[in-house]
Amino acid sequence: MKQLEEELGRDRAIEIETDDEENEAERVCHDLDNYDTESNITGPSRAHSDDCLNPDPSNFWPQSYRDSMDMFTGVTPPTVSFLKGSSFFLASEKASQSILPESSSSLSKPLISPLNSDLEIGCTSLPHINQPSFSEFTASFSDEQPHREKCTYTQSVLNAVNALCGIGVLSTPYALKEGGWFSIGLLFLFGAITCYTGLLLKKCLDSSPRLKTYPDIGHAAFGLTGRILIAVILYVELYSSCVEYLIMMSDNLSASFPNMQMDVFGIHLDSYQICAIISTLIILPTVWLRNLRLLSYISVGGVVTLVLVVACLVWAGVSSDVGFHPTGKAIDITRLPITIGIFSFCYGSHSVFPNIYSSMREPSRFPSVLIISFVTAGFLYAGVAVFGYSMFGEAIKPQFTLNLPTNLEPSKIAGWAVVVAPLTKFGLSMTPVALGLEELLPASYIQSTTMSLLIRTTLVFSTLIVALTVPYFGSVMALIGSLLVMLVSVVLPCASSMQIHAGRLSKLEIITSTAVIIMGICFAMVGTYSAVSSMGK
Repeated sequence: MKQLEEELGRDRAIEIETDDEENEAERVCHDLDNYDTESNITGPSRAHSDDCLNPDPSNFWPQSYRDSMDMFTGVTPPTVSFLKGSSFFLASEKASQSILPESSSSLSKPLISPLNSDLEIGCTSLPHINQPSFSEFTASFSDEQPHREKCTYTQSVLNAVNALCGIGVLSTPYALKEGGWFSIGLLFLFGAITCYTGLLLKKCLDSSPRLKTYPDIGHAAFGLTGRILIAVILYVELYSSCVEYLIMMSDNLSASFPNMQMDVFGIHLDSYQICAIISTLIILPTVWLRNLRLLSYISVGGVVTLVLVVACLVWAGVSSDVGFHPTGKAIDITRLPITIGIFSFCYGSHSVFPNIYSSMREPSRFPSVLIISFVTAGFLYAGVAVFGYSMFGEAIKPQFTLNLPTNLEPSKIAGWAVVVAPLTKFGLSMTPVALGLEELLPASYIQSTTMSLLIRTTLVFSTLIVALTVPYFGSVMALIGSLLVMLVSVVLPCASSMQIHAGRLSKLEIITSTAVIIMGICFAMVGTYSAVSSMGK
């Protein structure tokens, strides 16, 4: 307890700000006047609300978000271990040597640094969730998770490309088939829009040194309600991605073993259902891992796996009788919403961008990182879409790997590559969701290994139920893209930027952001309806 009090005392220490930092803090606080009132500040701190004292964002749920999402940008492989004792992650011997001063303390500082000693009184009375027990939990999580050094420019580009180039590439030929050849213009349009909104997120982060994550931006823009809403949307998006990983893995396994079937207690299971159950059991231990840095390291090879799958597609088209024969319709307005959903899914990486930006040695070069990664992803998606649709035409399936001739070596390589890929991606995507739920547990259960295992196991098996209920890879992807990604990557960045920088934006910026918001909402409504309607057809 004494040690905890000392740590809290250090966290509440006053930062000495320069004149520029004070002016910046005053400017930001002037625009965030609703931030303070929505935090329910009472007692002495209330008296200082007019002096621009904002609550520490790390005191509010989800406190584990930043560290859990940092795993998507990790490049150093550590020891692997499973949940044991009261700790979620295995402590690394070199953790204390690699923790940076900025990262080790930034989560415990207020959103806007106190400007004088009088304001320090307010910080000590800010409410947060299960303070005594949960502070120990978050401190344990931050201290035990190995922190890496700041990323170089090249590493940041690779992290951004790895985040953008995902399983959406498997469905771009199908999306082109649904919308027609001219719909490929939407792929580049969404790429340009989401790159722009990524830059808006950077601008929001720059408004205050206390903003580190997407939920922090939501907190600054819309108060505690905005923080919780954005966090929930991000967690649902991660959970939905896990469902897609499971469907993808099951589809490709069942394609390799199409005749597998069995009866269990009078219930008939076909090949897809059996493979879904097997895939779930294989994936489950990766969610139990205490230290996911090894999975994070391996998942960086996702770009290599992606390139391998694309190479197999081209290889099959060149070396087999399939060939390339462009046919099909120019545009299909009735099916265009499905195309919109899938193409928007391809650019759904904004939840990771704040972490990539914060991890850079040269944050000023983040715009070029975004531009390079979006251009790379855009041309990769477009190339696969054109190749796949040219090869299989109207017969193209939601995953082009299912169209590849089974007697060809490229088909076998591509099929097994997409089966192995979810083994690393699933655990990385599900762990932030699990940690977010574990934060909501009563204080007596926060560090319970049994409860942690129960929550993680329940989450994994719930994805199995969803994957068996809606085993439609393309429709689920279109639904995620239309509903969740459209909000996270299009609507919310613009709305947050307009709120945080109210009064300081040019007319062009206001008009552009408003137009993007309206377009995003319209596409979200139409795309969501079409995606739900297409399930089962």
